[in-house]
Amino acid sequence: MSGAVLPELIARYPELDECVPDIDAAFQVLVDCFEKGGKLLLCGNGGSAADCEHLVGELMKGFLSKRPLPAADRTKLLEAFPDEGEYLAAHLQGALPAISLVSQSGLITAFANDVAADMVYAQQVYGYGRPGDVLIGISTSGRSKNVLNALRVARYLGMATIGFSGRSGGDLPELSDVVVRVPEDETLKIQERHLPIYHALCEMLELALFPE
Repeated sequence: MSGAVLPELIARYPELDECVPDIDAAFQVLVDCFEKGGKLLLCGNGGSAADCEHLVGELMKGFLSKRPLPAADRTKLLEAFPDEGEYLAAHLQGALPAISLVSQSGLITAFANDVAADMVYAQQVYGYGRPGDVLIGISTSGRSKNVLNALRVARYLGMATIGFSGRSGGDLPELSDVVVRVPEDETLKIQERHLPIYHALCEMLELALFPE
């Protein structure tokens, strides 16, 4: 389903060729989740937290296509709201349900202050997660305690887990169904290589799930 996406990625970033099997495996996990009505949760720290926000922005709206609503949804909106239905249908886009756990500042600060800072993502996974959902944990070192605890809770709940990290992967491999490890060791260089992989995954998902 990925078509030319991965070959184009490797043409631009040849060093990522070794990551292709894991990128494709992550894609398969995500497609299976979304096709079955599941949702994606994401967590990370610092630049990786910003990456979580970025990914949600690409998944919850059109990425490279406008993702028009299915005809059945358009018809139901028009029937329910004769005056506003056309506007609603014209301005809604197909969405892949994704939640960035880094955005909940009130909850995060309260939980860090009152309970434990390294459990701020785990608590949200426990509250939001369901079997069949997916958690993406991003940690350039692979040792971020709050990310690792979130992955542990996700596994306990029966969720699939995907890790993004650098060359070593740290502790992510033992807690993730799929780990994408880019061949870099410095944080900034790892993050620079993560970004094109995120975009490739978003494009692949859009092609697979919004073929029109």
